[in-house]
Amino acid sequence: MGTVHARSLDPLPMQGPELGVQADDLDLGEPEQEEKQEVLENKDVVVQHVHIDGLGRTKEDILTYEVADVFRAKNLIDLMKKSHEARQKLLRLGIFRHVDVVIDTAEGVDALPNGLDVTFEVKELRRMTGSYNTMVGNNEGSMVLGLKLPNVFGRAEKLTFQFSYGTKETSYGLSFFKPQPGHFERNFSINLYKVTGQFPWSSLRETDRGVSTEFSFPIWRTNHTLKWEGVWRELGCLARTASFSVREESGHSLKSSLSHTMVIDTRNSTILPRKGALLKINQELAGYTGGDVMKLNISIFTTKVCCLTLMTGDYLGGEAYWAGGLHLYTPLPFRPGRGGFGELFRTHFFLNAGNLCNLNYGEGPRAHLSKLAECIRWSYGAGIVLRLGNIARLELNYCIPMGVQRGDR
Repeated sequence: MGTVHARSLDPLPMQGPELGVQADDLDLGEPEQEEKQEVLENKDVVVQHVHIDGLGRTKEDILTYEVADVFRAKNLIDLMKKSHEARQKLLRLGIFRHVDVVIDTAEGVDALPNGLDVTFEVKELRRMTGSYNTMVGNNEGSMVLGLKLPNVFGRAEKLTFQFSYGTKETSYGLSFFKPQPGHFERNFSINLYKVTGQFPWSSLRETDRGVSTEFSFPIWRTNHTLKWEGVWRELGCLARTASFSVREESGHSLKSSLSHTMVIDTRNSTILPRKGALLKINQELAGYTGGDVMKLNISIFTTKVCCLTLMTGDYLGGEAYWAGGLHLYTPLPFRPGRGGFGELFRTHFFLNAGNLCNLNYGEGPRAHLSKLAECIRWSYGAGIVLRLGNIARLELNYCIPMGVQRGDR
């Protein structure tokens, strides 16, 4: 939560018990504590100055918006709350290693009897940070190198580069992030990337090289993202056993798409939430802004109840599909390690269902829905979930397929 320091308030005219006396002289009875708390909550104060110490390359104008509410505090308790909120906003910018708050009585010729000064003591991140790690998965080992330049131009901009060298494929990504001063939720980013994916069950290999731009902004309780993406896609076969459909789609294609995403997130944690919900609606329109791939993609995702996705267009393997899931997370049976290490684990029960089909556009919507409801694939299972701090979670699940169709893998 950080540190909030409030120094002596002796110069303030007060009523009630003296706050500047020694701790040994205080009567610590319950009535005295309630009276002193009432004095602190009702005491009017004026914030005269706000200082930010420790700045180097950061521009002060972008920080003014984040600490402006501190001047609106009416009493000491309100000031401490607003100072903590301002500290959280400063940390959210991603340019400071830590932020401390010091509240002191105002000094100088213009100091008021009830005037206070607030000082934010900050330490900036390094100009450049790097990371190195290895990853093993999908029958491939990779070495991942990362480079990050926070606060590039002094207004919370961020430049990130990541390079992955694997035993089978190589990928990279370069992104630039720029928030709007005073409105961190409104931000702009541009990305340049190359990503390769292998799908052995379909004998398919896909390489995407593209550029994308995103603009994010809030509206009421929702967050929206508008995105344009241009991709040069290359599809190929992994083995001679590839189906004719995969061979037919092999080669190069260009995709230009516009997408919109709306998110409502009230979860108390993104890793393993205990309460709240997530609703995510995404629409993608491809082919009308250039390129030779045309597609309309609409997906709806909600946590804790179900996951529903609906897609129409040119999709390898089928022209439409839907998928849904019901997940239940509970504490471990008999609660081993309750209040300690055992709180990091959860029992996971799930039920997944979905279907894939080709559409006859000469038929009506009812016929399309009927096809999507035929021979539904579904499965259920259980497992254990381990929360790895606030970064990620690890799942070990056992799945039992029930509804399958010929050719499924």
